[in-house]
Amino acid sequence: MGMTMTQKILAAHAGLDKVEAGQLIEADLDLVLGNDITSPVAIKEMEKMKVDGVFDKDKIALVPDHFVPNKDIKSAQHCKCVREFACKNQITNYFEVGQMGIEHALLPEKGLTVAGDVIIGADSHTCTYGALGAFSTGVGSTDMAAGMATGKAWFKVPSAIKFNLIGELPEWVSGKDLILHIIGMIGVDGALYKSMEFVGEGVKSLSMDDRFTVANMAIEAGGKNGIFPVDDLAVAYMKEHSTKNYTIYEADEDAVYDEEYTIDLSSLRPTIAFPHLPENTKTIDEITEDIKIDQVVIGSCTNGRIDDLRCAAKVLEGRHVAEGMRCIIIPATQAIYLQAMEEGLLKIFIEAGAVVSTPSCGPCLGGYMGILAEGERCVSTTNRNFVGRMGHVDSEIYLASPAVAAASAVAGKISCPCRL
Repeated sequence: MGMTMTQKILAAHAGLDKVEAGQLIEADLDLVLGNDITSPVAIKEMEKMKVDGVFDKDKIALVPDHFVPNKDIKSAQHCKCVREFACKNQITNYFEVGQMGIEHALLPEKGLTVAGDVIIGADSHTCTYGALGAFSTGVGSTDMAAGMATGKAWFKVPSAIKFNLIGELPEWVSGKDLILHIIGMIGVDGALYKSMEFVGEGVKSLSMDDRFTVANMAIEAGGKNGIFPVDDLAVAYMKEHSTKNYTIYEADEDAVYDEEYTIDLSSLRPTIAFPHLPENTKTIDEITEDIKIDQVVIGSCTNGRIDDLRCAAKVLEGRHVAEGMRCIIIPATQAIYLQAMEEGLLKIFIEAGAVVSTPSCGPCLGGYMGILAEGERCVSTTNRNFVGRMGHVDSEIYLASPAVAAASAVAGKISCPCRL
């Protein structure tokens, strides 16, 4: 019985020839990640351990991104805690305001995540790096503390689901529509503690930004991780961004999967997740009523990359957001912000009546920069639409792609570019 791609990576990092689903292992870590919310808890746990520093100052990344620039005194105190810890331990990859970005866009951009790595992060969307063929997964702050201290973590080896992708995405359909389609199909617990492995000829039609989006939302299906094969596009991305060595793992032909699904990308339509779960999906064709909205957010670790901003700009160019509409656009990193500026995208956004923010998770978790009031509706390119996620418990969040979000901002109701 062969191993899946994820199982091979875990076996190698555990120093074992073979692992099986359900097996408990201890694996060496290539990177430990924390942000301004989760790191202070981990730092306090490390103090309780009375350990002498971190296991490797080059293999820890601390990214203040959720409430940064600081929104209040409490967030400022959290960031001060992280800053002082980074200074004391000479953490190489600490990113201050001006260098920081949304963590899951920043780390691949900085070349800190590559194929074959085992990465843990005290943030549930750490699974993003599977787009590059790494095993990456979210953990609690206590596990982050243990990882920073020892460079190791315990795992139960996950079983896997295979998603065989065929065909090519049509115009105005993206990786966000693909992952929302999958979550709508299998449910928010359909991949509970399983590895979601994406294969097939259709993978080559997905850009790296598409793949980051898909892997990012594996957790929204309950997945332990999402992972893509390492093809020429992934290799080119790593060579452009990283000097780290990488290792390509491939699943065995006789690898065992709990389920297998074949998805024809050419059949997908713009897909929206209605309140209050990511599985509550409808295609644009299934929406027969006018759903008026108050706000649009384009950004986050899911859809704040340059392809996402280009798509939004293509929709917004020569148009204006609807009367009374708030359209907030958040580039995911400083480099993406600069590139968007150089390409003229920011000018398009501002002329269309949108506002552009410094990189921040901000509104995604109801932090700041776009909180919803009672009864308000938002179309957002973020990853979760739980009750109260973005503000008042009686507000509503509709998850969508940048194309749908931008078109909805113009229409004042849920729409897509083909309907403008």
